[in-house]
Amino acid sequence: MCELVLTSFVSSTGRGESDGAIGCCGWLLVIISFFFTILTFPISIWMCIKVVKEYERAIIFRLGRIVSGGAKGPGLFFVLPCTDSFIKVDMRTISFDIPPQEILTKDSVTVSVDGVVYYRVQDATLAVANITNADSATRLLAQTTLRNVLGTKNLAEILSDREEIAHNMQSTLDAATDDWGIKLERMGIKDVKLPIQLQRAMAAEAEATREARAKVIAAEGEMNASRALKEASIVITESPAALQLRYLQTLTTIAAEKNSTIIFPLPIDMLQGLMGGRK
Repeated sequence: MCELVLTSFVSSTGRGESDGAIGCCGWLLVIISFFFTILTFPISIWMCIKVVKEYERAIIFRLGRIVSGGAKGPGLFFVLPCTDSFIKVDMRTISFDIPPQEILTKDSVTVSVDGVVYYRVQDATLAVANITNADSATRLLAQTTLRNVLGTKNLAEILSDREEIAHNMQSTLDAATDDWGIKLERMGIKDVKLPIQLQRAMAAEAEATREARAKVIAAEGEMNASRALKEASIVITESPAALQLRYLQTLTTIAAEKNSTIIFPLPIDMLQGLMGGRK
């Protein structure tokens, strides 16, 4: 029995799948297709020549099996009519939004979180052979990863550690899509929406915290002012002339304000002297 066996196909990344043998019938069909291509030349050339753009790659299937050599392109490549078919794969970076997900955090708070994902196809052969729809699968996996990761975090961690959480989700998602030939470039959290009741409670808590801090600062200011007044009174007591100078300074301040009534303070000792003279 005469049988030709194709060598196993190995992808450029070293993780290939065996092509198997197409057998005598397969090679017979390939030879017949090649014969008719030559027979109908140059008309058949328009059916054999295909073009892929700079950002695209083509995966060629010959009798249902991937042709060895990996993805073709960019530029021109040849296919045989009837026996060959190909699939184009876009190698550009693709972005999509993760729909808002209702998530119950670790501290039993319900929040709505959405995000954005950037990925690209790194291995076109794996993206075609190992999964039905790489784009749809990546979107569903991103939603699941977002819910699973944020479900283990507190609300405070979600609001303050977005970059770290996004990095953890990116690592988890990238490891899962590695077998699909997809490279996750970036993943981030766009918005965290809280319930109205929770927003009001957090606003009231923040306002109470600010009021308490303001009262503490005011009390500290009054304490410092009372200490300064105590030290000033000690200085004035040691020098009686300082009190008179303070009186004059007070009169100067009142005169600068152009008030119609000026109250002039007199020492008690002077009044006692006048009272004693009358007696």
